[in-house]
Amino acid sequence: MPHLSDHLAHFRTLASLRPPRVTVAIAWLLTVGIAAAVFVLFFVPWLQTAQGRGQVVSLNPEDRAQDVTALVPGRVERWYVHDGQHVKRGDPIARIIDLDPNLLSRLAAERAQVEAEIASVRQSQAVAQIDVNRSRQLFAEGLASRRDYEQAQIKVADSGAKLAESRAKLNRIDVQLNRQSAQLVRAPRDGRIQNLNAAAGGAYVSAGTALAVVAPEQVDRAVELLIDGRDVPLLRPGRPVRLEFEGWPAIQFSGWPSVAYGFFDGRVRTIDPNASAQGLFRILVEPMPGKPAWPDRRFVRLGGKVQGWVQGETVTVGYELWRQLNDFPLEFGQTATDKEGSAKDDDKKIAAKAGKPK
Repeated sequence: MPHLSDHLAHFRTLASLRPPRVTVAIAWLLTVGIAAAVFVLFFVPWLQTAQGRGQVVSLNPEDRAQDVTALVPGRVERWYVHDGQHVKRGDPIARIIDLDPNLLSRLAAERAQVEAEIASVRQSQAVAQIDVNRSRQLFAEGLASRRDYEQAQIKVADSGAKLAESRAKLNRIDVQLNRQSAQLVRAPRDGRIQNLNAAAGGAYVSAGTALAVVAPEQVDRAVELLIDGRDVPLLRPGRPVRLEFEGWPAIQFSGWPSVAYGFFDGRVRTIDPNASAQGLFRILVEPMPGKPAWPDRRFVRLGGKVQGWVQGETVTVGYELWRQLNDFPLEFGQTATDKEGSAKDDDKKIAAKAGKPK
């Protein structure tokens, strides 16, 4: 069989041509690149994630910033605190006085008058009861008419009605006195004064007007993330989450968490059953036990922005690109029954490791 060189011998010009080295290098690079891309698409693993943004919150509602409001209408006479000051539970915040400075003294005088009325009515009731007993005895002996006996009973009933009315008036006065005694507004819990309503100083304030905001310092932090409704049905409590806190340096590779830097671990605590007005679902993320603690509170404060990635299943890079291009949810192709069975199998494995088989 004739060799290729024998054929090229008849084409001396073609045989003398040599492709440029750059062309050969580019051809080899394209060949190696295509082979590497195929290998990456079909053999390199990728961790699916559901991305969401949110903020740092407190698990306990009592540990969130609280408004300190005026309990009675009046005017702020004095402030006991300033912005940024640390306060303890029960420390005074402000004093409110009524627009009428003599209100308390008049209420006290009115209360004394009502107490005197009650004493007088009780004495009249006692005398009327004696009259009833005497009329009953005379009526039994036939020395008094039934009408006289009934009139005596009516006087006792009238005295009882007057006594009840006076007691009701006394209760109303006591309520006013108790409300006025709440003129000293106190801190509801330990914390730091975050904001004072300076506009309330010297002006008339009504009951319920916010005077200050107390922000607690020692709280159990959590993260709330807003997740697209496409991926929420496939999430469940206990799922691992990777968190990037605002202001904390980080390098992220969502599909390869092992090479990411500056991220912290958490797990899904709860998932809201209803979506927000934007169509996003809120999930609460708590720290993952056994993992490095989240940054100190001076670096990550309540309300700080957070970006999170809820981790799903491990697939190939090519499958993940295909899923993203088609806008499919996580774990596309796995039915809800299969997913539930997989979750039960995971629970059984965990229980078996703990020595409690199900």
